[in-house]
Amino acid sequence: MIGRFLSELRGRRIVGVRTKEGKVLVPPLEYDPATGEPVTGEFVEVGPAGTVTTWAFVPEPGAGHPLDRPFAWALIKLDGADTALVHAVDAGDPQRLRAGMRVWPVWSDHPAGQITDISCFVPEVTDIVVNVRTEYRLQAGGALRVFLEGIERGVFLGGRCDTCAKVYVPYRLTCPECGNAIPETLELPDTGTITTFAINNLPDPRAPEVPFVSAYILLDGSDIPMIALIGDVPAHEVRQGMRVKAVWVPELERTASMANIRWFAPTGEHDVERP
Repeated sequence: MIGRFLSELRGRRIVGVRTKEGKVLVPPLEYDPATGEPVTGEFVEVGPAGTVTTWAFVPEPGAGHPLDRPFAWALIKLDGADTALVHAVDAGDPQRLRAGMRVWPVWSDHPAGQITDISCFVPEVTDIVVNVRTEYRLQAGGALRVFLEGIERGVFLGGRCDTCAKVYVPYRLTCPECGNAIPETLELPDTGTITTFAINNLPDPRAPEVPFVSAYILLDGSDIPMIALIGDVPAHEVRQGMRVKAVWVPELERTASMANIRWFAPTGEHDVERP
């Protein structure tokens, strides 16, 4: 039994033997320790991974120990086995050891048919923490690039569908309602009407102050509102139907970005009545 067990270790396999009751003993024995009955002689490959059931930590290894650093002797129930195998677990920190910990064998580079063909067991790796920082630079393309190029010039570009006549801003290549192509851009004014809004009480680096207002604004001549900040007015005075105008950053500071618009501010015109 032990000869077969050690021979299999040379091939980096761990085997047990099945009892008449169907249990798998690892290491294999000639007799079932529970009943005293001879085993069946059927060898079963188990593991190679297993679960620690209990352990004893060795903080100062001796000359005859398998490792030259602190380790633990542990009972390891290999996957598919019904009994536990005693072997060394190289866990490093004793705080990592716990019942139920999953471990994997580390095989010797030169197996010789001995129990030391398994150098030790190590904890299963479930996650890796690496100090990695990934930076992304997004490049606008298609309709969004056209729209942002207009924003860089200080104008809003939309598009009118030839079928349903709806005007969309930002500009898009196809009508979301009809599915038809929108071949040309349409320049829209930078004035509009607040359709709905929300008062925000958490700081935001883009906001003029706290509390600040973010609102959906229907630009004059468009059919779809766009979201933007509202400034130059106390938050509690903002209302639906209020007429507003874009406040742009100086022309020399502009880029192809929505940051060119600081916010929308009231124009002083009469409110637009809600339908």
